[in-house]
Amino acid sequence: MDGQSSKETRGQEFIEQGELLGAARQLLESYHRSGLRWMIRPEGVGIDVASRVSVGSAMVTGPVPTSAASASPMPVVRSVASGPLTNSSAITPSVNVLSQEDSKENELARAKKTTAANDSLPSSSVVPAQDFSWKLPVLDLTERESRFEKMKKQVAACKKCPELVAYRTRTVFGDGCLNPKVCFFGEAPGADEDKQGVPFVGRAGQLLDKIIEASQLRRPEDVYILNSLRCRPPNNRTPAPEEVENCRPFFEMQLEVLQPKYIVCLGAVAVRAILQTNVSIGSLRGKFHNYRGAKVLVTYHPAYLLRNPDAKKLVWEDMQILMKDMGIKPPKK
Repeated sequence: MDGQSSKETRGQEFIEQGELLGAARQLLESYHRSGLRWMIRPEGVGIDVASRVSVGSAMVTGPVPTSAASASPMPVVRSVASGPLTNSSAITPSVNVLSQEDSKENELARAKKTTAANDSLPSSSVVPAQDFSWKLPVLDLTERESRFEKMKKQVAACKKCPELVAYRTRTVFGDGCLNPKVCFFGEAPGADEDKQGVPFVGRAGQLLDKIIEASQLRRPEDVYILNSLRCRPPNNRTPAPEEVENCRPFFEMQLEVLQPKYIVCLGAVAVRAILQTNVSIGSLRGKFHNYRGAKVLVTYHPAYLLRNPDAKKLVWEDMQILMKDMGIKPPKK
């Protein structure tokens, strides 16, 4: 009987040892799959209280909890990569081990980072804020004239758009007062503008003159007029985006020199050039936008009004917004 009991005891011990070895092997295999390399500390027994374990990009710091099971002589393993010691029975092999407090902090940081990233990106329904100020100091009229003369020569010599260069008669720089109350910013020269070298002198220009006059402004005394392009596109087609970008240094520098308080964008091409958005005019009109501190009003191009006379009342609504902000009393009906 005693012999039988002794055999059963030894058998049970063998099973327990086998289970223990199996569990230890499974734990070490899990650590091995994590990509870390481990070695057994010779002194073997004990628990490092100030442990630090690095698993992938995750990090766990702080004391290692103890338990009754940890009192048994288990080997202490060291991560060659992370250096500090920890007891193998106190760590769950996972690549995303984070304390609850760290998880909340990281989640908040990620949310702030995502919000900041979203705020910095253009949206299909939101106009990106052009709220940086002018780079140049305010120039006197003599300096403005000097800079414009130099720019006119650069524009006339520009050959960045071969198709436009081959088609144009002359370049169209701009026209108006060099200390303007308002800059009217359009699309591109047409046939009449290409012949005369002056923007907005054809039928659309004549209608723009009437709009300016109805707004209690004078051309050229109170306004400066320029376009996204300085060359006429073939057959008056819509300017290509790369053509607008080629002309961007010119019109941006013109506005930089003039530093107007108000800019009126005439049509979708002008809106894309100044506000750099594809949002529709219908969604943008009726309020001011911002470009380097200038107040930008969006409305329809006079050429559009020639094709759609009913839209004239919408443009008049926009001009009334401009007059009100400028302190100009609208004319009596």
